[in-house]
Amino acid sequence: MSDHHSSGPAESAFDDVARGVARFRGEVFPRQKSLYQRLIRDGQKPRALMISCADSRVIPELITQSHPGELFVCRNAGNIVPPYAQMNGGVSSAIEYAVLALGVRDIVICGHSDCGAMAALLKPDVLDSMPNVAAWLRHSAAAERIVDRSLPPTAPPAERHRLLALENVIAQLNNLRTHPSVAAAMADGGLALHGWFFELEHGRVLAYDGETGRFVPMQEGAPPPVAVAARAVHPVESARAAAE
Repeated sequence: MSDHHSSGPAESAFDDVARGVARFRGEVFPRQKSLYQRLIRDGQKPRALMISCADSRVIPELITQSHPGELFVCRNAGNIVPPYAQMNGGVSSAIEYAVLALGVRDIVICGHSDCGAMAALLKPDVLDSMPNVAAWLRHSAAAERIVDRSLPPTAPPAERHRLLALENVIAQLNNLRTHPSVAAAMADGGLALHGWFFELEHGRVLAYDGETGRFVPMQEGAPPPVAVAARAVHPVESARAAAE
């Protein structure tokens, strides 16, 4: 989420949005008409669910160069996933639908640099007039506490902001695993989890490597690091391991 505002008049800005719809209908859709007809005929079969920030500068389809029907997207302030027991809302419903109805095999949580939601966590007074946003951002409390313990009070604000945004991706991955549909699909070996961080200033995506606990740049032609790989775990074997 960004806390920046357009400097131009709102009316003229929306006129541009409306003109974009006309361009899509007149220029873009005719070139992709057969694709949309196939999607209507065969339905959507997205390869992954991507949970990203609602920030207008973060466009999942653009970052991944995905076509219509290839990516199931859920966007919200701070790329947050509430723990399953705490909230029944749009994010939880999107996760459940993606896993159980669409059968996605990968879920990506994508944070980004210069995130307004993370900036608000560092300056909570800006949320005094936004109680709903303040309540929503409490789902990032774990990331905030980790950063407070990891950095001294004298750490530069930019360093604290970046680390908070990175830790928030990991915190939301942990929240994601509390959802029954996700836990069951992971136990069956049919679902992998990914944590990404989009650097707006460089156009670079960092991926969280669950084995090393580090974010590393994604490289062209190389498989991306995975936060939690898809591995089938037999319930009996899992229970035995827990008892040992």
